[in-house]
Amino acid sequence: MAKVKLIEIAHGRSGDKGNGSNVGIIARHPDIYPYLKENLTAEVVKEHMKHICKGEVERYEMPNIGALNFILNESLGGGGTVSLKLDAQGKTHASTLLRMEMDVPEELLNKV
Repeated sequence: MAKVKLIEIAHGRSGDKGNGSNVGIIARHPDIYPYLKENLTAEVVKEHMKHICKGEVERYEMPNIGALNFILNESLGGGGTVSLKLDAQGKTHASTLLRMEMDVPEELLNKV
């Protein structure tokens, strides 16, 4: 196992959904998706994003594209039109999550 940032094994994209943001995490290789599915849980994401996300984190699996989509409820201070937050649209939330460190099997690191 090696401790690496999530960005080493996945891409990410995020945006706003009212007062919540959505963060898509896409495996860099099909063999990495099962690892992400098992280890990148809603609870893990909630813990890493607790300074941003005040509500529940929901996770949706998209195996056909090797991705996980997370909804971070109550993370935008009311939403883009009413929030005083610097990033009221949640565009940086994927970058924040991709900086999370994870213990990843060496054989998966050789895939990227």
